[in-house]
Amino acid sequence: MANWIAPKHRNIMGIGKATDRSVVHLDMDTFFVSVERLKDSRLQGIPLLIGGTGDRGVVAACSYEARTFGIRSGMPVRMARKLCPHGVTISGDYEAYSEFSHMVTEIIDEEAPLYEKASIDEFFLDVSGMEKFFGTFLWARELRSRIIKETGLPISMGLSVNKMVSKVATSEAKPNGQLQIPAQEIQPFLAPMAVRKIPYIGARMARQLAYLGVRRILTLREIPRPVLERAFGRHGTFLFRRARGEDDSPIVSHREQKSLTTESTFGQDTMDTRFLKSTISGMVEKLGYQLRQQGRLTACISVKVRYANFETVSKQARIPYCASDEELIAKAWELFDKCYEKRIRLRLVGVRFSDLVPGGSQIQLFSTQARQVELYHALDGLKDKYGRNIIHRASSLNEEGRQSRAVYRGRKPGLV
Repeated sequence: MANWIAPKHRNIMGIGKATDRSVVHLDMDTFFVSVERLKDSRLQGIPLLIGGTGDRGVVAACSYEARTFGIRSGMPVRMARKLCPHGVTISGDYEAYSEFSHMVTEIIDEEAPLYEKASIDEFFLDVSGMEKFFGTFLWARELRSRIIKETGLPISMGLSVNKMVSKVATSEAKPNGQLQIPAQEIQPFLAPMAVRKIPYIGARMARQLAYLGVRRILTLREIPRPVLERAFGRHGTFLFRRARGEDDSPIVSHREQKSLTTESTFGQDTMDTRFLKSTISGMVEKLGYQLRQQGRLTACISVKVRYANFETVSKQARIPYCASDEELIAKAWELFDKCYEKRIRLRLVGVRFSDLVPGGSQIQLFSTQARQVELYHALDGLKDKYGRNIIHRASSLNEEGRQSRAVYRGRKPGLV
């Protein structure tokens, strides 16, 4: 575990106006993989891939064991399986990932004066001024320990004077480590690194720099600013500053999620409207349950379709504030009919709820009957207790799903 602190420089504050900040970066290591391993300990120590399980899927995340075979995020699952035939591929559980992310967010919200949730598994914390009362590194280390203890998730941490350097420090501390880079150590720390270590430098820019003979940050730092600006335009200024570890971007305060989205890419393109509408019903049912769990309502629903030729069409509609599956499914089907006009095969459908507001126990703000509210509470209670797949609307099951449930219940197919 990395835990390096430069000697005699434990306090990074008070060394000039440009370096009077303390920024902590927290990043959960292989987050999806870690959650899956908490759910099933048998997945420990094996090459694990998370993503689409069909040949057309891509790797959303992979374990460190899988990375030793050359597997990376965004790679087609088919290619990953060739590189590591004995690896285990699972589709993933995005509800569980959201739940664990929320657990971490709650801990940070209790402790940090100002934080930014950069993604589902990544946070920036502005702890400037806390050195007057606590040692900033000690405080950050204790916060990290609490997260690990209460969630069971491995998490790496970097601390420095800005977001860029703290993020690079975190990447060097991985896996499951912590690293502080005081202001005086920033340039020596960055100098030997590849330019790709600078956040937001992608493969294309790295290739352009390599063509110019620039592969290390030290080399980039030696190039005059006007030269970089002539070669890269406005990005030249970005490169000049980042090579020196300069970054004045602020911590953007955490904001509540503004939408809920789900999509499904089919193993085979299809134009079976009955199957497509049952898929959409299942999506709406899933998002409706999430709305009610969060005590919120939606006032805008969107449906997206993608044809086999990758043409994408989406439609949205404003609705009275609502969290009723019945109302939302009807509107989603209406929008689907407007989207799907060409009658050629589709490869993807998606549903999105936006304009979310707190709604308490109300299901439909203007027209819900009391009995309907009681019904949803009862159904959601079953899902809370036994899992969200315990019960579904018939409209959300395709023919294969209807038959499998009928057989499970000991009935003849078609009588569910």
